[in-house]
Parts: sequence; C-alpha cells; structure tokens
Amino acid sequence: MVSPGKQQPSRKVLVLAPSLEVTGGIQRHTKTLIRALRELLGEKAVHALTLEPKRRKSKRGKGKAAPGSTSGIGAGAKALFICRALWGTIAWRPDLVIAAHVGFAPLAWLLGALSRCRYWVFAHGIEVWGALTRSKRSALVRSTRIIAVSDFTRRRLVERQLVSEDRALILPNAAENPPSPQTDLRASLLAGQGRRVVLTVSRLASAERYKGHDVLLQALVYVRHKVPDVLYLVVGEGNDRVRLEEQAQQLNLGNSVRFLGEVSDEMLAACYDLCEVFAMPSRTELNGSVPKGEGFGIVYLEAMMRGKPVIGPNYGAPTEFIRHGEHGLLVNPEDPEAVAAALVELLDSPQRARRMGEAAREWVMGEYSYLRFVERLGTLLRE
Repeated sequence: MVSPGKQQPSRKVLVLAPSLEVTGGIQRHTKTLIRALRELLGEKAVHALTLEPKRRKSKRGKGKAAPGSTSGIGAGAKALFICRALWGTIAWRPDLVIAAHVGFAPLAWLLGALSRCRYWVFAHGIEVWGALTRSKRSALVRSTRIIAVSDFTRRRLVERQLVSEDRALILPNAAENPPSPQTDLRASLLAGQGRRVVLTVSRLASAERYKGHDVLLQALVYVRHKVPDVLYLVVGEGNDRVRLEEQAQQLNLGNSVRFLGEVSDEMLAACYDLCEVFAMPSRTELNGSVPKGEGFGIVYLEAMMRGKPVIGPNYGAPTEFIRHGEHGLLVNPEDPEAVAAALVELLDSPQRARRMGEAAREWVMGEYSYLRFVERLGTLLRE
C-alpha cells in the first residue's frame, strides 16, 4: 500500500500491453506494472488494453494463445486494438498513456497528442538495442519518459537510439513469491530417486539460442564425471526443443536431462524447490545486425527469491543484480568447461551453495521485491 505522506496524484492511466496470456518476462513485468498502478492509483484509475495474438484450437477444442510474442497477430486484430485505444482515449481522456513495449510507442504518441497528455514507453531489452523503424524511434525519442528495466538497457538506449539521458530512467523487474509446491509434484519429478538437480527456465526458441541451453548440455558431459547423479531439468517450450533433445541424445546424456515443456505455476514452484542450482549462461551479443541477450533476466530473480544460487553470464544485464561469489557464480557463457566447473563447484559444496542461496534471497527480498517495485513506481509517478 502507499505509505502515509506519499499520496499519489489523482490521474487516469491507459496501459497499452501485449497479450498477458503468453509466458515471458515482458508479460510478467507488465502484469506487475498494472497491478502496482492499480494499487497506487485505484482500480478505476487504470485501464489496460491488451493486443491478443491469433487463437488456435487445442486438442480439447478450446482456444489457446499461440506461443511467442505477436507473430500470430493479424491486421484485423491490430486494427481492432487501435480502434479500441482511440475510442477509449476519446471517451476516457487519460492523463498518462503507457506503452508497455516499444511496439506500442507510435500509438502511444498518437493517443498522447489526441488527449494532450504525456506518454511513457517501457524498454525491456533487445527490442530497443538495435535498429528501430522510423515511427518507433520517433515516438520513443518524443516520449515524456523511457523506463528501462536495467541500467544495461538504459545505457544501450542512450547510445543506440540517441535519447536524452535525463528522460531514460530505470524501474527494475520484481520477483514475487511463487505458490508453494505440492509434495506429490516434487516426488514425481525425481521419480523416487535422490538426484542433484540443476534447473533452467526459459523459452526454447530458435531465435533465443543465446539463452545457453546448448552450452549447458555440453557442460553436463563434464559434470557427470564428477557428479554422476546430476539431473538437468529444462522448463520451457518452443520450436527449438526437438533440436535440443536430439543434441542431448547425441551427447549420450540419457536420463541426466529431462525436458518438461510448459508447466503449471505449482510445477514450476516444485522445480525451483527441488533444484540445488539455477543455471542459465545467457550471452549478450551487440555486434551483429540482430542484438541478443537478456534485458534483465527475471528468472534469475525468481530462483534467488527461492533461496537458490545462480550461474549466470559475466557480461550483460544480469551482472547488475547477481554478485559473483555471493549470490552464485558468473562465467563465460560461451565456455562449456567454465560452466561445468561452476556447476561442479556448487554441487560439490552444498553448504556454500546454500549460503549463497540465502544471501541471494535476502538481496532480492530487500531490493527486488514487489513492495520495492511499488515504491519505485510511486516515485516515478510523483516526480
């Protein structure tokens, strides 16, 4: 709740957002943003419009959102979304329009001009690290504020898009406590066997191979020599899953790897609860035509919130909140042997790993909790 003496100004906020049915860090951040805005300003003061992807039929005949971002969105759905936004702006007259993704920035500019109000644009990562269309960049640089989720993304914005430094601010992601795992789910994951569990949670998309699943599978070959009972759990779905499963077979990893696909919140909580180490050696690449990397990396926060040590990259946005040797280990994300050495180091020293996990949990609870997110957002709204 808002602290006494820090009352928020009366205003109406319109949020333009991607579908919140799709799994991803941007979607989780947007849900947290909408929830926090409503807590700060009131339920009726915040109106969220979501652009829904094309729906497909599941085996049971029910509609299901297509995975990914907006690749399944047709011209009709986009036109309907724009009409709803225009009508909502004319009828409701918001005081602030928030584009939860740079893709909505041109529309936010139009609505801001129509309603004569300010508009903000949120920047998450790779979508603003590279070249933008003229309309997106123009709307970005004209916005009242650009809110980046990390200092890495903020610095890249200033450098690549030539936006004013004083208008590019930071609102980090927040980690919320996941639901408590059910005992039967934990048991089913291990099938009654005592295993040393390493976990990765990420989409398995061919466009996101920078996440480092390939490197982890190669590292596992080395790890098994030192920790033969290791079990690598891979949570996530995508068009790259078959290739990764084939790679695991080619490396003769056998029952040391389990691909779980998309899981329920309860199952995800069970995975976090079971793992000894969370690992995702996600690499950042800025030199190519298409930038790659983590704009923040909310899954690291989720693991740290559960008291787990993490293995992450030694370059990029995750280094802002993962302290090497204190919350886990930062490694060269392109070196399987370095990743393997880090895994063995933590698995061979369970007490040290637990201490790192506890330190990580205290750090996240203090600096990256939902409460801190609300406080930071409240400050941005008051300024």
